[in-house]
Amino acid sequence: MSDRRNRPLSPSTKLAQALRYLDRETGAIVPPIQPSATYARDEDYAVRRSYMYRRDGNPTTEQAEAIIADLEGAADCMLFSSGMSACMSVIDTLKTGDHVVVPEVMYHGVLQQFQRYVKLQRLEVSYYRPGDLDALRDACRKGKTRLVWVESPNNPDWDVTDIAAAAELAHAAGAKLLTDCTGTPPCATRALELGADFSFHSATKYLNGHSDVTAGALSVRNMDAWWEEIEGHRKLQGTVLQSFDAFLLIRGMRTLTLRYERATLNALRIATHFEGHPQVRKVLYPGLESHPDHDIAKRQTHGMYGGMMSIIVKGDEQAAIDVARFCELFYPATSLGGVESLIEHRKTVSGEGFKVHPALLRLSIGIEDADDLIADLEQALDRALG
Repeated sequence: MSDRRNRPLSPSTKLAQALRYLDRETGAIVPPIQPSATYARDEDYAVRRSYMYRRDGNPTTEQAEAIIADLEGAADCMLFSSGMSACMSVIDTLKTGDHVVVPEVMYHGVLQQFQRYVKLQRLEVSYYRPGDLDALRDACRKGKTRLVWVESPNNPDWDVTDIAAAAELAHAAGAKLLTDCTGTPPCATRALELGADFSFHSATKYLNGHSDVTAGALSVRNMDAWWEEIEGHRKLQGTVLQSFDAFLLIRGMRTLTLRYERATLNALRIATHFEGHPQVRKVLYPGLESHPDHDIAKRQTHGMYGGMMSIIVKGDEQAAIDVARFCELFYPATSLGGVESLIEHRKTVSGEGFKVHPALLRLSIGIEDADDLIADLEQALDRALG
């Protein structure tokens, strides 16, 4: 019999106990909300912690950052008031004229910011098709490229990029690699261990999991001058995650593993059911063996593919919108990673100029009964497509 007494704690155990939080004075096992806007210095007029004002941080947010850093295997983590504020802190600390390589299909908010900075002649941007390592290699400019951005899996087509291979290509060009793994949180994919320099998550999504927080998490493999600059940018912009939201985020992360496992099981059942369905043109889900990037996804997530998938329905754009309208269990709402299932017509949400099939519906599969969700989609497809 193996000796389990000295075995390292699993990530799910550390998450469930919020890194074994325990208030030594009261015995409380839940981190408190610290709402103070300012912090008094000590008797020697020294700053007591790494913050002295609300824009710098707070003890509740610091605990949430420590949990994520431990889960990521990161040197440090910073939490922001939204995913976009975290992304903008990275983008805004790029130097004028820096060259950036990004996927041609990615989260539309970040893509629009890159496109805006190109128009302002702030940045040079090259694009590659998600998952295409040859295109990624060709887009990099040795000695010129400063940042390579990978979204894996890519929203909303769910192409998967080999993070380890992308890291090698980025580093060969002298660039850093940032991964957006919002769809596969670190209980599934630890991007920093695969070679990424920055790991980003919209913590609004799976990390929180209850659709009641907006937050962004940025973790780093090795702290350096750029990381310090990002930290300074967050402080000056006032985009640190506030204590009540950090409290809710900690609450949500305690059940991350359970929620994500259930979402994966549900999504795989739903994807399997609708693959080859007479009213569905295509199912896009990396957990399906028919998905072209299935092997990469399986390796990077250890089979924890998550609950994000898309379906392209047979019919026109209005038919797809009608499917979303006619759902009675799926909420027609924009977000992902919550305990409730959502459906959205992606072209309507992302707007014109974004490369997405007009009949694509993005599904965020929650933790409900999978048979109920299948039945809901079936009746919506019948009503929309007859």
